[in-house]
Amino acid sequence: MKETIIELKNVTKEFKRKNETIKALDDISINFEAGKFYAIMGHSGSGKSTAINIISMLEDVTSGTYKINGIDTKNLSSDEIADLRKDYIGLVFQDFYLDEHLKAYENVILPMIINSKIKKEERKERALELLETVDLSERINHFPKELSGGECQRVAIARALANNPHVILADEPTGDLDEENEHKIFKILKRLSEEGKCIIVVSHSNEVKKYADIIYNLKKGKLVEE
Repeated sequence: MKETIIELKNVTKEFKRKNETIKALDDISINFEAGKFYAIMGHSGSGKSTAINIISMLEDVTSGTYKINGIDTKNLSSDEIADLRKDYIGLVFQDFYLDEHLKAYENVILPMIINSKIKKEERKERALELLETVDLSERINHFPKELSGGECQRVAIARALANNPHVILADEPTGDLDEENEHKIFKILKRLSEEGKCIIVVSHSNEVKKYADIIYNLKKGKLVEE
């Protein structure tokens, strides 16, 4: 049996809008395990953004339990939550969010700066190794404006791996990419899952189904396994 990294039990997330209460997530119970590739699919307005924010601990649940590595996050401080996120979760976004003034390897180094476990003299070497894992060894000194969209996304994946997280959470990682680069990104994420990472991709692209071990559809705040 594979190790459970993230556990959501009876999780509900509500928002107040004027006199109305909206359930973005409605009584969701799900475990995310190491070594598996998960796809969460749904149309705009289905609650995907809320799911991302809950899974990445950027938002609190309204009710229910969120555990990461067995740790119940309910009564943790914001600093404790931030430490857990740094240690356990790497985030990849559709828009890359690379620093245009930094070279590829320098962008990968950024998350390491706040990680006391990685020595300063080890940062560049680790960044270069991570860029090699995403097939960008020849682009380490290029700035984002000198890279294609697919290459920028691969830099973003390398950056997400900087602190060796257990989970990679990717929000529409291929939304702005052509078909060839989409396949490259999903292949990299699939390989990472096979190496033991928990991969969670939130997407509306049907291509992700070719790579995912488990597919969920988010409809009206409910997660339904496909």
